[in-house]
Amino acid sequence: MDEKAKIKAYFKENEGKIRDKIVSLVREMVKEKTVNVVSEKLSEHPYLKFRGEEYRVGNIVKREFEEHNIPYDEFARMEGRPNIIGKIGKDKNGKRLFMAAHMDIVPAGDGWDTDPFEVVEKDGKLYGRGTLDNKGPLASIIVAGEVLKELGIELEGELQLAALSDEEAEDPDGIDYGIGYLLEEKLINPTFAIIPDIGENMERIDIAEKGRTVFKVTAHGKQAHGSTPEKGINAVYMMAKMVCEIEKLKFDYTVHPVLGDPTLNLGEIHGGAAANIVPGQCEILLDIRTVPGMTKEQVIKKLEECAAKVEGGKFTIECMSWNEPHAVDPDNDLVKAIQINTKEVLGFEPEPFGMGGGTFAKTLNIYGVTAVGWGPGDDEAFHVANEYVEIKQLIDFALLTCLVAIDLLN
Repeated sequence: MDEKAKIKAYFKENEGKIRDKIVSLVREMVKEKTVNVVSEKLSEHPYLKFRGEEYRVGNIVKREFEEHNIPYDEFARMEGRPNIIGKIGKDKNGKRLFMAAHMDIVPAGDGWDTDPFEVVEKDGKLYGRGTLDNKGPLASIIVAGEVLKELGIELEGELQLAALSDEEAEDPDGIDYGIGYLLEEKLINPTFAIIPDIGENMERIDIAEKGRTVFKVTAHGKQAHGSTPEKGINAVYMMAKMVCEIEKLKFDYTVHPVLGDPTLNLGEIHGGAAANIVPGQCEILLDIRTVPGMTKEQVIKKLEECAAKVEGGKFTIECMSWNEPHAVDPDNDLVKAIQINTKEVLGFEPEPFGMGGGTFAKTLNIYGVTAVGWGPGDDEAFHVANEYVEIKQLIDFALLTCLVAIDLLN
């Protein structure tokens, strides 16, 4: 019996045991309130001493690795926010598959039918904050490693099972404690990476993600008393004209075969101090999702053209953040391995697609890693009340992790 047949047989013969293990891990991890918010929101979560507190789940991950003799590295930019990477394989052929899930979660929010930090099992689903995003997939990855270890499967390359920090919230200071930190410090060097953080029920593979950039546009008027508006220059009126120009803005770009067109969203507007004061300043924040080929300079030029059309207008345009888009070849070895094994196990071939949002895959791709997003779960269940994941999908994902690893690393 070859290695893949051995793994399939093991999952079939031990389905109940594997199911119980995954469910138990998810229950244990969801109890830990590893909520990640920006620093200014930290006071709203009195149970947190610092953002994320991912060490609470990290301790569970390390225990599992130690109990199953899986060696691991632990890297942390600050104490309490670890990145734990279990390693299986000989690492002899230069191929490394990085399977990475994050340990932090978004706040529970309102509208739950049950306690969001106590997993409820119902109709084959696990409900709770983080069951899908991303503690359920993390449990699958861990169990996949434990099965490979138990069966003594030899990998010529290296399977890296990563539990990461700091995915859900980007602090204004720009300091990263997760994947960005690991890549900046050259602590990891994978060949391939799978990020199970997109949902899509394993039916689609995220091979491209739009760039995300935020621009602040400020209108500069002149403050005056509200009873004498003629003595001032109303920055809100000025900005209203600018917004009308932005609404008509057309970027210069080539339609991407997977990502399609760029998008622009005016998400925030702030101006004025009181009803009886002519506002001297008004600001807007723009979220622009770019496609390959677009540059920061091109976007700034387009916004400057909008500003020039406002008679008497005075504006400043600032790029608050710029994140490049990415796309990988849909015919690469990683995508093929996922498609072939999913077809064999689940009867369908996942379809490559592009996303407007972002995952760790984009960051990895920027650093030269062939990375995709692919994993279990319904994409409509992310960041909502009554978040859930199907147990069967977690089991299937654990099995497919093993099979894809063998194809890529041996």
